[in-house]
This record gives sequence, C-alpha cells and structure tokens, in this order.
Amino acid sequence: MTGERSVAAVLWHGQDVEAVFTLLDASADGLSEQAAQQRLQHYGANHLKPAKRRSAVVRLLAQFHNVLIHVLLVAALVTAFLGHWLDCSVIAGVVLINAWIGFIQEGKAEKALDAIRQLLSGQAMVRRNGRLISVPAGQLVPGDVVQLQSGDKVPADMRMFRVRELHIDEAMLTGESVPVEKTVAAVAEHAVIGDRSCMAYSGTLVSCGQGMGVVVATGDRTEIGCISGMLGEVEQLATPLLRQMDLFAARLTLAITAIAVATFAYGVGFHGYAASDMFLAGVGLAVAGIPEGLPAIMTITLAIGVQCMAAKHAIIRRLPAVETLGSVSVICSDKTGTLTRNEMTVQSIATAAGICDVSGSGYAPHGSFMLKGEEVTVESLPLLRELAQASLLCNDAVLDEVNGEWCIQGDPTEAALVTMARKAGLEHDYTAAQFPRIDVIPFESQHRFMATLHHDHAGHRFVYLKGAPERVLDMCALQRVGGEDQLLDRDFWDASLATMARDGQRLLAMAFVQVRPDQASLTFRDVECGLTLLGVAGMIDPPRDEAIRAVRSCQQAGIRVKMITGDHAVTACAIGARMGIGDGMTAITGSALDDMDAEQLRDAVLRSDVFARVSPEQKLQLVSALQATGAVVCMTGDGVNDAPALKRADVGVAMGLKGTEVARESAEMVLADDNFASIAHAVEEGRTVYDNLKKSILFILPTNGGEALTLIAAIVMGRMLPITPVQILWVNMITAVTLALALAFEPAERGVMQRPPRDPLEPLLSGFLVWRILFVSLILVAGTFGLFVWERGHGAPIELARTVAVNTLVMFEIFYLFSARYLLASSLTREGITGNRYALYAVAILLLFQLAFTYLPPMQALFDTAAMDASAWLRVLVVASSVFVLVELEKLALRRFSRLAIRR
Repeated sequence: MTGERSVAAVLWHGQDVEAVFTLLDASADGLSEQAAQQRLQHYGANHLKPAKRRSAVVRLLAQFHNVLIHVLLVAALVTAFLGHWLDCSVIAGVVLINAWIGFIQEGKAEKALDAIRQLLSGQAMVRRNGRLISVPAGQLVPGDVVQLQSGDKVPADMRMFRVRELHIDEAMLTGESVPVEKTVAAVAEHAVIGDRSCMAYSGTLVSCGQGMGVVVATGDRTEIGCISGMLGEVEQLATPLLRQMDLFAARLTLAITAIAVATFAYGVGFHGYAASDMFLAGVGLAVAGIPEGLPAIMTITLAIGVQCMAAKHAIIRRLPAVETLGSVSVICSDKTGTLTRNEMTVQSIATAAGICDVSGSGYAPHGSFMLKGEEVTVESLPLLRELAQASLLCNDAVLDEVNGEWCIQGDPTEAALVTMARKAGLEHDYTAAQFPRIDVIPFESQHRFMATLHHDHAGHRFVYLKGAPERVLDMCALQRVGGEDQLLDRDFWDASLATMARDGQRLLAMAFVQVRPDQASLTFRDVECGLTLLGVAGMIDPPRDEAIRAVRSCQQAGIRVKMITGDHAVTACAIGARMGIGDGMTAITGSALDDMDAEQLRDAVLRSDVFARVSPEQKLQLVSALQATGAVVCMTGDGVNDAPALKRADVGVAMGLKGTEVARESAEMVLADDNFASIAHAVEEGRTVYDNLKKSILFILPTNGGEALTLIAAIVMGRMLPITPVQILWVNMITAVTLALALAFEPAERGVMQRPPRDPLEPLLSGFLVWRILFVSLILVAGTFGLFVWERGHGAPIELARTVAVNTLVMFEIFYLFSARYLLASSLTREGITGNRYALYAVAILLLFQLAFTYLPPMQALFDTAAMDASAWLRVLVVASSVFVLVELEKLALRRFSRLAIRR
C-alpha cells in the first residue's frame, strides 16, 4: 500500500481511474474486510479531530487580561480601601459582567468546529469482500469503493469511476447555485474545486443520479477537514475600538499614576503636608482621574446598538463587532444566497420573434414578458404559450407554495422553467391532464437532452424536447414563427445565444415534433432530426433588488464592495455588472491567484472587485491581503467554504436562513433575513454607535479632568480639598449611569452614510477631542473651585462648601450634556434640547439623586454633605450654565473657521 504521505500529496482529480486504483492498491471490487481494518489502523477513523481547547477556567481568567479591566480592579481596591463597599461592588460587578459576556461568546465561537463535524455523513454503502454493505462512515478508509445515490451525503472525498446522471450540490464548498454534473474523466491538475468534475467531496449532497467512487481521503485530509483545520488556526483579530481602548487605558493609567505621584511629592516636599494626608489626596486624585463608568457605558452603548440592529434583522454575536461595523472600508461578499437569491430564474427567452425579457425573481410565479419594450402575453404571442407548455411538460420538477413560501422539488433549472410557465398563465396539473405524458427519454450526459411523448385526447401525439442549445439546434430543421414552421436560421440563433451567454445565463433550448397517432413509446431515433425549435430560455440566479440598492448605499458611504465567489467567472461578471460591482467584464480567477506572490495579491485586491472560482484558502488569503493594506474588512457568506474567511475578517457576516451552522458560528453577525441590505443598515448603526461612544467619552473625561484639576489646584494653593474621594466617586458613578448613558440613545446624525469610513488607526482621542476635554475641564475647575473658595470666604462650613462644589460640578455636567449631543453642530435648537427624550429623563433622575445627596440625613452622614439654601442654588445654576454658553460659542468659532479654511 502506498505510504500515507505520498497518497495525501496526490492530485486525484488529475489521475485517470486506473492510476488511482494503482496508487491506492485497490480495485473496483473494493477492499477485503481485513485490508480495510489494517488501513483503518494506519489512517485512523474518518472523523475530524477536535481542536485543542483551553479549559473553562483559563478562558474565564483570560477575560481579565485587559489594561482597562486592570484599572477598574484598582478602582475597586481603592473604593474598598475607602470603605465605600457599595461602589466597590458596582465596579466589581461591571468587571465580572464584562468577563462573563466574553467568556460566553468565546465558548459559542468554538462551536463552529463542532458544527463542521456534524456535516459528515453517518452511514455509507461500501463494497467489502465483494458485497455491498452499509457501514458507519467513520470506518471508511482510502481504497474503499462507495456507492452514491440521490439523497446521500457524500461520506468522504472520492474519485468517481462510474456515474449515471450523477449531480452533486457543492454549494457549501464552491458557492455554485446549481448541482454539478459528475463525470469519470480526469481534469487538469490545476483545476479549482468547482471544476473537478470527477471528484465527490465529503459533506456535499447527491441531488440526483447514481455513482461509484473510490475513497481517496478521509477525516482531516478531506477538503472539509482542511477547512476545519484552517478554522482552528485562523486568528481572530481585535476590533479597532478594543485596540484603541487598550492603548487609551494604558496611557491614562500611566498619566494618572504620574500625576498622583507628582502631587504627593509636591505636597510633602513643598508644603510640608503629612504623608498620610497626601496619600489620601493622591488616592482621591486617582479616583478623580479614573473614568469608572466608561466600561459600563461602552458595554451598554454597544448593547443598545445590538438591539437596534436586531430590529433590522442583523443579529450581533459579539458586542465589539457593533462598533467595528462603523469603520468597515471593504465588504467582501459571497455571491450565491447573499447578493443573489440562490433560486434559478428564467430572465430571458429567445424566440424567432426576438428576445423576451422575463420579470420577477426566484420561484414565486409572478412576472411578465417584455418584447421590444412592450408587454406580451400568450394571447398576443401564441409562441409564448407553446414554449411555456413545452417547459412545463418536458419537466420533472414540482413547484408548491408552503406557508407563503414557494418551494421546489427537483432540479433548480427545471424549477425555473416551471416558474416561467406559471408566469405565462399555465397551471401544472391542468396542463398535465390536458396533455398526458406517455413516455420519456430521461436526461443523460452523453445525449444532453430530455424528451417526453404526449397526447391531447384528440388523437394527436407529439414530442417535447429540451436540452443544451448547441445539441438541440443540430437536431432541428425548422423554427416556429407566427404559428408556422419555417427553415431554421442558424446564424440568427447563434447570435441570440451569444447575446444571452454574455449575460452569464445558463441556456436551455425547447423543441417539438409531431409523431404518429398510434405511437406508444419514444426512442432516440424519433428525435434525431427534423424537430422544430420553439425557443431558448436563459436563466440565472438573479441579484436581490434590495441588495443592488444596498451596494449603492455602501459605495456612497465610501465602502468598497467586492464579490468573492466559487462560481464561474462569466456568471460572476454578469451578476457584478447588475450589482454595480466591478466593470462587468473582468474577474480574477482562483487559478490566477495561485500564480501571485504576496505583493501581487495585495495589488490584485486593490485593483479588482470581482473574484471567481476561488477556493476556501483563497478567500482567506484575499481577506488577509486586504487587511494588510490597512482595510477594515467585512466578509459575508453562507457556506462551509466561507467559514475561515468569516472568522478572519474584522466582521464576519453569515446568512441566518440559508447559511450553514458552521458559517453562523464563525461570524460576528448573522443576518436573520439573508438580506445584504441589512448590512448597510448595520453599518449605519455601527457608525452611530461609534459617534455615541465618542460623545460619551467627550462627556465623561471633562468631568474627570475637572475633578482632578480641582484637587491639584487645591493642593498647589495649599487649601483643603473641595471634594472628597468618596464624593468624587459618587459624581463619577451617578453621572455615568444617568447622563452619559443618555448619549448612548442618540439618533444617527445627518449624513452619517455620506461620509467616508473612519481610519481604524485614528486615535480614540483626536486633537479636537483633547482640546474640547481640556477646554471644558478648565471651565469646570474654574467654576467648581471658584464657588468653593467663595463659600469658604463667606464663612460657610467645610461640609456646606463641599456640597456646593459637588452640586456645581453635577450641574455643569447637566448643562454640558446638551452641548455634547453634537460635536460641532449647534445645540441651540429645539431638536438640540428635546431631540433625545432619554437625556431629559436622565436629567430628572439625576436631580432627584442630587436632592437626596444634599438633604437626606443618611446621605449627609455617608457623604459629609449639608443642606443648601435657595441663594446657594442660584449661584450654582448661574455658574454652571456658563459651560453651555462657552461651548456653543466655541462651536460657532470652529464652524466659521472650518468654512474659511474650505474657501481658502
């Protein structure tokens, strides 16, 4: 027996049958039971090996390996040190909830490998000891001879050596819309999977016919095993937001630590404060600088985005993917079932009168016929009835409506013809009863046609025939024109066929011939020549109308849409032309990609938008090449062949209705309606989520900056702290839970889908945001510290002065909230004040909290606060409102400056 290594290296599709048996030391009679057992021990069971997994404990602990989580844990320790157990519990709860969500989602992601294993067949009909027996598919070995028939799931990779009308649905591997006809002849060694007509691959489904094949690969060595291996090895990238937050948290931690240490040293060295007092001041400064509520706001904002997307049929499986969608710059889409309906549809009919366009898509029998710009019917064009009748009767497919959905039984190509006939007004049962079938010549590869014999209850008998156009044209001498037979105009038909083929359509010709009234059977001799050509039907898996609009919307948003499919280049170009993807004429094929190095591949992904006849490995390579150019890639797909690329992409999008479980488990987002248009909605929501995250950060950080600067100002000036660490923590948590959370509900700003995608390398805090944070922080520290000094100068006790300072800070945030709703646009409008009802609810709730903080005895005891009189509240309101006025003036200046810069 040939060694395992050399057998695994053989390109079986390029070997003739005799060579295959020789290499496998096998024969068409199959293996003996003893030989099969020996090979089973050598090759192992026909199962996919489970990937190595981390234990649940390790996966859970890994969720805490994040700088921002470390900052939160420090904050929890600080609050515990201060004895503020409630806030310590809140922070710890945020950490644990985030960790638990990550733990659950990571566990779900690992189910992708399990889903692949479930695709393998359970039983197989195999020839052992010269007899055909059923054995568990797991016991198959290379050299086994296996029988396939309609409805079987292929149990292993097989080289076919005997076929009879064998068609296999390979959409899960290739994305091709229709079942592939299998042959026994060897093909070129460099042929891609979709062109290996002599191979049957594990996990694919036999749609019709029979065949015998010899097993050439089992388990992990099969094509589906290779995909499983790739899926286990593909590294899942961190999202732009997580990368930015990690960097932001690290820098923030260093900055806070450095400032706290410097403040401690300054107070002890220059003012002679006690080290214990300065330690508490440093702790207060750390608490002031740490945005404790930010992770919770991030999580809640993303979760709100998830809910909004779910309402638009986009189900998010991993929270950070919501934000990543907002930065997507390239969408790589599978064709079949994603951009198209995965339902063959007759799009045109060539007749002697010209080419009719057929409207409608899918198997729903609704549509019309247009000839030279005018609608035609079976009454105005009788030839249309004859053609539709031939399509309906010379056909074995059945079309049924089940729960409002049109479903087929049989071959998709035949179903498309049935649908076309129904559009012409013919009913299947009535027509079949009117012209009963007497005999049939089934479709066979060597003849390339199907023929049926019928009678009409009036003594007439005739034959309908459909098949490959070039074959049928050779059998026809006449053509149907205006109810009469005329000599066949071959040049006319060749030109018509060329026109339809350029649109990527699959063509089937229909013909008929009258026979003797007493003829009871049908032979090949009856249809060899002398037929009358009725017409040619051109069909294609059409693009979804809503997908065409969605592609246009994405392109307007600066997102480049690329089609990556396993289908033929001509079909891909035709669909691309209809979708507005590519130039409609050129596509880069998988065989061309094989000859490219890394630099050429990067050039190809930038240059071309249509890729055809690509393998799963090449889909993964294309996604990686795009990411190497700096693109943020969204990959859509529904098949097993898409899974590795879905996992590698920044955002993997799987189809929920017709997608495989493998694809769904590998993706960050699942489309509940299999509608590409839902991606455009999700991108819009993702951009809105990122805008709202920026607004939340822009709101939270000035609060922390104002608190920190207030403490620093007090220490530098040698005064008592205006706000205690416990009061700082109260402000941070209560405003984050109320005011900052309200910004998560902000609606999308105008023109959100007209601007280009943001640069994923763009820092979370741009120069403008840093300026705004400093500007607002200075306003807050001036007002808060100024009122504290004023109250103390007028004899107010320290508890009252600090209460005034805390309420001033909170009121500053309330006024600033309305300015923060728009980064540059004016908030001095009705929409700016009342456009987000959640902001108004948050303000009302926060005011109740602050009244309790100020006047309730238990809160006064807990936070060392005192009751304020009306004059104190008036001073607070006047000072706090200044932030709204000053920020609106700053916005006005920036808007005018930007307009002047544009003019220049």
